[in-house]
Amino acid sequence: MTAQLRVTQRTLPTGQVTAAYERKVEAGEVRRDDAQVALAVKLDALHDSLTSLPPVPVHTNQLLTRSLASVYSLLRKKFLFWSFSPLPRGIYIHGPVGVGKSFLMDLFYASVNSPITKRRVHFHEFMLEVHRRIFVYKQKHPKDDAMPIIAQQLAKEAQLLCFDEFQVTDVADAMILKRLFSLLLEWNVVVVATSNRSPDALYEGGLNRSLFLPFIDMLKQRFDIISMEDSATDYRLETRADGQSYFWSNKDAHSDKKTENDIQAQLKAIFGGTSSGTEAEVIHVLFGRTVQVARVNERCAWFNFSELCYQPLGAADYISLCDRFPVLIVDRVPQLDANYIDEARRFVTLIDVCYESRTRLVLAANVPLDKLFVDFSAQIESSDGNEELFVSEKGGNSSSFATTMIRTKEGEDMEWSATGRMGASLAQLSAANDLVFSFRRAASRLVEMGGKDWGRQ
Repeated sequence: MTAQLRVTQRTLPTGQVTAAYERKVEAGEVRRDDAQVALAVKLDALHDSLTSLPPVPVHTNQLLTRSLASVYSLLRKKFLFWSFSPLPRGIYIHGPVGVGKSFLMDLFYASVNSPITKRRVHFHEFMLEVHRRIFVYKQKHPKDDAMPIIAQQLAKEAQLLCFDEFQVTDVADAMILKRLFSLLLEWNVVVVATSNRSPDALYEGGLNRSLFLPFIDMLKQRFDIISMEDSATDYRLETRADGQSYFWSNKDAHSDKKTENDIQAQLKAIFGGTSSGTEAEVIHVLFGRTVQVARVNERCAWFNFSELCYQPLGAADYISLCDRFPVLIVDRVPQLDANYIDEARRFVTLIDVCYESRTRLVLAANVPLDKLFVDFSAQIESSDGNEELFVSEKGGNSSSFATTMIRTKEGEDMEWSATGRMGASLAQLSAANDLVFSFRRAASRLVEMGGKDWGRQ
């Protein structure tokens, strides 16, 4: 019998994103995942289409700038046989935490080279910047429409926008988004976004959500929607923490006094000096606000949980802190459940900002990390189960546009906010349900952020 040698030739990936992904797999940095491979192929197609991306139309006259986008849009729709190339469709990627959405988007972003101008930004930070630009423009032109000017400014700065953690929890953002995104698309801007929520679940239960629905429709018409909902593996949880970023002790237990003293000693060592530090420092934030830091040195700021999360602070404040300090210490973190909805939402925002900026976040809490966030869901219940909650578009005593109503078993309609019977508002209900998503993301990120190589320094 004659032996024959069979040589199998493996087809190498040709797409930029897929090739970069395969190099990570071969280096042992990631495990091959079917959902990630499929997403890489989609991103390859978008990468290739960017070579024919039409330029941003530019005009310096502000009056013409405000109308140029709509004129350009009309020409694109009615005269496609002209030299207008079709704009590549954006991509909206949604799925559970830790399945590789941001990882693949970052591989795509890194593969895009000049002449395409590009920007990768956390969605929190981007919307804060949009609000700041509106504020600055309105100071000089109080009666003018700021949005066309701002959209063109953004388009000139980056023709590819990659958003991480796309989410809508603020009514002001919800009202801005459809118009802003429509204008960006007309200025030939391509958008890629990751989110924990599907388009139909964005701003779910939010105030005046009916005004936001046209944005969802536009998103589904103009973007490729890619779901990774079937990916069950949270790869962040495979990162081993070094034990030096999360400390806990049960302060109610007398036997834990020594543990608590040890934790305080370790926090002081991380801080790099005494717990009082130098003199208090005032950190300047957007829109003329400030945050005062009592315990501070050149590289680290030390807070109690109440100082950062019981106060009316938000993403802008946390971004300014992360810009200033590579290390933040937060002490006395309680277990976060339904009794801490507002505080938990601020804390999750802080975690997101620290994660995005690679700021080392050191926490001292009352419970282990796997018990820090208590998973819950909010729902509407009546005492007898015979009341139905719905939204009326006609409005009521407290709203001329729309209001939330209760319909009893007798068919009587009463305004929810006027009766006080439920003890909560629709906005509070929406915020509570949003935390179900954000808790899981925050817990996953804290594990990854506890790795020994995490941080800017």
